[in-house]
Amino acid sequence: MESDFPIKRIIDNDGLLVDKSFEKKIDEKLVKDLYYNMVRIRTFDRKAIHLQRQGRLGTYAPFEGQEAAQVGSALALKPDDWVFPTYRDHGATLTFGADMVRAYLYWNGRVEGCVPPEGKNIFPPAVPIATQLPHAVGAAWAEKRKGTKNAAIVYFGDGATSEGDFHEGLNFASVFKVPVVFFNQNNGYAISVPIEKQMNSATIAQKSIAYDMPGIRIDGNDCFVVYFETIKAFETARSGQGPTLIEAVTWRIGAHTTADDPTKYRPKEQGANIVDPLVRLERFMKNYGYWDEQSIEDTHNKTTSEIDAAVDEMERFPASNVEDIFNHVYEKTPAHLINQKKMYFKHLKWIVR
Repeated sequence: MESDFPIKRIIDNDGLLVDKSFEKKIDEKLVKDLYYNMVRIRTFDRKAIHLQRQGRLGTYAPFEGQEAAQVGSALALKPDDWVFPTYRDHGATLTFGADMVRAYLYWNGRVEGCVPPEGKNIFPPAVPIATQLPHAVGAAWAEKRKGTKNAAIVYFGDGATSEGDFHEGLNFASVFKVPVVFFNQNNGYAISVPIEKQMNSATIAQKSIAYDMPGIRIDGNDCFVVYFETIKAFETARSGQGPTLIEAVTWRIGAHTTADDPTKYRPKEQGANIVDPLVRLERFMKNYGYWDEQSIEDTHNKTTSEIDAAVDEMERFPASNVEDIFNHVYEKTPAHLINQKKMYFKHLKWIVR
């Protein structure tokens, strides 16, 4: 079955075009947009890890290695589309227009981190696995019923395909021809569980067959194939033909979260032959005349300044309020939560003593 779903790519590890039909479709603006956003979110990601290690940020889920998958897909969106991220897709939401200060606030436990900018349809990050898939289908179905051409993209990892929500989402979207793109980032592991223990299927893309929708596998570290194939999937969605399942094969360079130690379950040599997606893009830029030292330096300086300013603003906010765990869920807080809240603070006072 794996041979029925070969991995599509446009550039190879050396940054050389392997599909010459895209040579005229790739222009300077696209290259600059991809590079700028990939540098921006990587700088954001590394800064977040440093902040967490310094005790200035809470537990954090890094995405280094998945920049091409997140930026390439997010740049394919139109302004009024919907984005349904997991806890590892803040790179995609930042590319789509999420506020960077609020992205940092999310990882510091403040409720503001779940609030998108005005006019941006960005769902709060889904920490429970796969719950966002039916939500994305519902939002896209609503757009279809309203007669718009807006669509939704929903991100999820390989572990999500073991959840019922995955199958319910794909089935509903298929039956009603919902304008949604199911974007899987297959980074090799569901926390510590390798994909070969996660499922018996040779690919995730083949799961599309059961729901009679297009399914493709792409090189998730090739930003160009991600971009163009996601655009193609959106064209299918907007035309009324329904959903597409995309499996972007990528690699999680670091830990599952800053509370995880991947050396306990991942062989040291595993992933050593995978070329960093940003390095691949840089090689392409050098090979085809898009590399400009001054422009590259300006990009790094601009993103660093933006991130430093965002961190400064984030740290001016008061510490998160633990009561937010109990508030804002129900219009009227039920008795059992009131009792839990009382017990929690009673226990907290005992600890402080």
